[in-house]
Amino acid sequence: MNHHAHIEIRPDKRFGKPCIIGTRISVYDVLNWMSNGMSKEQIMADFPELTEEMINACLAFAADKEHKLRIAS
Repeated sequence: MNHHAHIEIRPDKRFGKPCIIGTRISVYDVLNWMSNGMSKEQIMADFPELTEEMINACLAFAADKEHKLRIAS
């Protein structure tokens, strides 16, 4: 999964948090919703601008970040 196609980091948007391109929805928002029990289908129903691919990009972004943290240790 190439999360770069869906995730951007801009200093002028949400204080530089990684967000889904074309939205103000951050990766953190999506991960938080999922950790609180929301399914991909529920998230897409609440936010029709999101696709399953965008949600998967958030998961891939988080996994990539975790992987890089482990390598740096």
